[in-house]
Amino acid sequence: MQFLIIAYDGIDSEAQARRSAARPAHIDRAKALLAGGRVLIGGAIMNDDNEMIGSSLVVEFDSRDDLNQWLRNDPYVTGNVWQDITVHAFRTAVKA
Repeated sequence: MQFLIIAYDGIDSEAQARRSAARPAHIDRAKALLAGGRVLIGGAIMNDDNEMIGSSLVVEFDSRDDLNQWLRNDPYVTGNVWQDITVHAFRTAVKA
């Protein structure tokens, strides 16, 4: 099953510092999932000042439970970076 994840960072004064601290581990983990075919695309949501304020990903997992387990352990979740997360079932219409 494919899922669209839209996750916004906190908006407090420490939000950018938390993102910066957790980013290397988050990226390493995402690269491993990309290599395994789980992440189809992912990237940062930017504000008008070109600052990262969240993330969006299209991922593929066997079930929503598997996705939830992955999310619970993501450094952006455990590091309190993502504070507003929505997940939608998704179906890719066009592929490269």
